[in-house]
Amino acid sequence: MSKAEKTKQLIIEKTATLFNTKGYILTSLSDITQATGLTKGSIYGNFENKDEVAIEVYKYNAGLLSKTISRSFGDEYPTPIEKLHAFVDFYRKNWPVVFSNGGCPLMNAATESDDSFPALKKQVKNSFNIWMNKVSEVILKGQKNGEINDSINADQYAAIFIMLIEGGILLSKTMSDQSYLNRALDKIIQMIDHELTILPS
Repeated sequence: MSKAEKTKQLIIEKTATLFNTKGYILTSLSDITQATGLTKGSIYGNFENKDEVAIEVYKYNAGLLSKTISRSFGDEYPTPIEKLHAFVDFYRKNWPVVFSNGGCPLMNAATESDDSFPALKKQVKNSFNIWMNKVSEVILKGQKNGEINDSINADQYAAIFIMLIEGGILLSKTMSDQSYLNRALDKIIQMIDHELTILPS
């Protein structure tokens, strides 16, 4: 990377947790300079404005989450059902990391950008579509190989799983109690094992 590219990446990485915890709108230029140790001139020399920093940081945060989730769908878990279980286990095991960094970056940005930051909302919508498509593809693969009930709607179940996870995260973070997320994850496991899985006759 060039010196400019390295500086830009440093700004993104140094402010990733800051934006996710304080908010993409409330984080100020002064917050960014304090987190990075750079001057305002250096920030504006690499980004057009604060909104551009916020969007690039969101892409970075969402990308890290996507990369981690994608491991659940890798070759380490041979069957679609195992992949779905691994996907749920990711949230059960990584609760401390997710919450120490401010919670789910998709949910945080979605709540904040709904009416006031349309450019960020567009990025969040794209992230949720990618996430739902990944889950849906796993379900469709299971239907194709006869492991998952072919009468269920893959897109609908993918959306329900994500709604349960995001709702569980929201309540657990608000109430400082992991049990809300765990209940949501338990419900997803129940759906996988009893509604999706084709049991031996």
